[in-house]
Amino acid sequence: MADLQSLADSPDTLREYETIYILRPDTPNDRVADINERVRGIIEKMGGKVLEVDNWGRRRLAYDIASHTRGIYLFWQYLGSPTAVAEFERNMRMFDSVIRYMTVKLEESIDPQARTSGVDEESYERAATTASADEELAAAGDEGDAGEAEGTEAEGAEAGGTEAGGAEAGGAEAGAGGDKEATPTDDGDGADTPDEDKE
Repeated sequence: MADLQSLADSPDTLREYETIYILRPDTPNDRVADINERVRGIIEKMGGKVLEVDNWGRRRLAYDIASHTRGIYLFWQYLGSPTAVAEFERNMRMFDSVIRYMTVKLEESIDPQARTSGVDEESYERAATTASADEELAAAGDEGDAGEAEGTEAEGAEAGGTEAGGAEAGGAEAGAGGDKEATPTDDGDGADTPDEDKE
């Protein structure tokens, strides 16, 4: 299949893309490595260049996807052609482990020789490794303990704070909405009216 370049691009240049894909949370590390190796092969076979690859680990999803509340996030930044992206995404649809993916074009007409890749074999190995659920819970517990200690110190400082500190805390509570009634807004007639009065 011939790789036709868009007329919008300068000759001998590529576009810069970022792709994030989310894998099922129970995907084993060897399967993550297989998927990453396939993605790498697609990009390089189609004349692209991988700039960065990173495994962000298991994270909470904004909403349930296929009854999963968490997923393994992988981030790729690369140079490639639009046909390379199409092939990349075609393969993403074929993997059962991939539950979502998204590609964003960052720039056009990038000289691939001018961009250096910070990716080596060790980067690919790190990207294929996801902490186990037990390790993540332990790390989250350690962070929670540290956060509680910081919160206790902050509460103690706030309780014994100065008048300015008390005023700031009061301002923050009022700004959060609390029990306040509707705030005035401009409805276009030049007069400020409370939200409740709008119809």
